[in-house]
Amino acid sequence: MDATPRTPNSARWQELVPPYQQPRVTASAWQLANTLLPLAACWVAAYRLLEVSYALSLLCCLLATGLVVRVYIFQHDCGHGSFFKSTPANDVLGSLLGLLTLMPYFRWRHDHSLHHAASGNLKKRGAGDVWTLTVAEYRARTPWGRFAYRLYRHPLVLFGVGPGFLFLIWQRFTDWTVSRREIGSVYGTNLAVAAAVVGMGHWLGYARFLAVQLPITLMASAIAVWLFYMQHQFPETYWATPPEWDYAQSALRGASWYRLPKVLQWFTGNIGIHHIHHLSPKIPNYELQRCLDENPVFQHPGVVTFWAGFRCANLKLWDEERQRLVGFAEAERASEPLARSAA
Repeated sequence: MDATPRTPNSARWQELVPPYQQPRVTASAWQLANTLLPLAACWVAAYRLLEVSYALSLLCCLLATGLVVRVYIFQHDCGHGSFFKSTPANDVLGSLLGLLTLMPYFRWRHDHSLHHAASGNLKKRGAGDVWTLTVAEYRARTPWGRFAYRLYRHPLVLFGVGPGFLFLIWQRFTDWTVSRREIGSVYGTNLAVAAAVVGMGHWLGYARFLAVQLPITLMASAIAVWLFYMQHQFPETYWATPPEWDYAQSALRGASWYRLPKVLQWFTGNIGIHHIHHLSPKIPNYELQRCLDENPVFQHPGVVTFWAGFRCANLKLWDEERQRLVGFAEAERASEPLARSAA
């Protein structure tokens, strides 16, 4: 991990990003074609291979999973108005893709906009992010409170049980304080998904349909949560309290450059170039790499490589004194000298 951020001033970065903010309908259409058609082929292959070998079927499911993750990136771009120039086109496509990702488009778009507006702001945690306590907040909790937080941050919960619960159950409900459009998005998506499940189950058989679809959904949801975690949970990330909090700092220092192998970068739609995305969400996914290549000032954020990323799963707490994320053990070791001095 490279921790040598160079943050351009506001005027500078706002001059750099406009050339990359223009969606191209041909590029977007090609992305849909080279993703949705292979996804359909992989799904059919996985279904037919059930008669031969479930292991072979799961291999096709794994490939389909990568394509569903890529579909989510397209839906994500629609939410930022960066997949097509037309807002109605983005909204229609985003809503339709929500049937594949199980993410109600307008509700997700609202929550995700809160995340972008408050990323790295210690006073506005909890809006579409991975809940993170400071070391002081964790120490101030009751034993039960510390246990609950440890349970939430355990990899088996955060990347195992949690993603399935989030995508299959949590996203199916909303409170009635949100807008009618967001409520309609949630329950309209639910009805459409339910109709698709009933139709496919009646046509193909429920057991066989779920034998293909359920692994794809569970794996895709786990990968999506992992990617979101890696985009913001790395040692030298950025958290600050207003008025010190700064938008450009939170983007270029608080969002990682998750440097993946090229094939994984394709499946994840360049979302690993997350610092530039946070700086300018209007840049389409297919322009992020060009923006990075042509602007050296963006090439020095907190770089997280593929293998180094797995060590980030041990990060749990924000240490305000050292300005870095730490694990529970490291936080406890740091507290020992304080406890001895107090005694």
